[in-house]
Amino acid sequence: MADKIKILIVDDHQLIIQGLLCSLEEVGDFEVVTTTDCDDAFRLIKASEKRAPFQILFTDLSFDNNTKETQLKDGEALIKAIRTNDIEIKVGVITGHTETSRVYNIINNIKPDACLLKCACGPVELGFAVQKMIQNEYYYTHEVHQKILRRKVVQIKIDDVSLQILKELPNHSKISNLEGVIAKNDGIKIKLRSIETKLANLRTDLNAINNTDLILKAKELGVID
Repeated sequence: MADKIKILIVDDHQLIIQGLLCSLEEVGDFEVVTTTDCDDAFRLIKASEKRAPFQILFTDLSFDNNTKETQLKDGEALIKAIRTNDIEIKVGVITGHTETSRVYNIINNIKPDACLLKCACGPVELGFAVQKMIQNEYYYTHEVHQKILRRKVVQIKIDDVSLQILKELPNHSKISNLEGVIAKNDGIKIKLRSIETKLANLRTDLNAINNTDLILKAKELGVID
């Protein structure tokens, strides 16, 4: 009989852990271990590495139960420790962060084998994630793919002048004040009409109802700070 897939779940909320356990029970017969902090997770992974290693790790990113003694403060630190020590384990991130910029940065910086959002993490999604990870494939949920795609599309559409406008707009009470401030790469100042056209196009591209909403959308996407 084939050995069970061994999974470690790390989250500082017991309700989330219980929900994930129930979801995994619906889709397969796994050996699942849980813990609420990253230091303990790393100890478990290291202790089992040679005799009965975990094949899959599902971890949250943010942890609120840290103390002064905590070494690995969050899921990203745990993942980095695993990779620094060349531990062979598939890493899945299950996060409550739904901001496009945060999700995009998770994929770019951490490069997990799977990425799921807590708001849409049921048995089907978990089952697909486990299946893909065991097959050495990546699995990002539909919502995650949509956020990555939207960020990339926005980046393509936003040129240097548009970026200047987005950064300067919150600093001025009137759009007309941007004239003389926004310039092309060659130093030529942009006329007010061109600035207004750029703003109109940006509102369309980012689906913003007004300029205030435009800035909020740009920040949510991580285009500006």
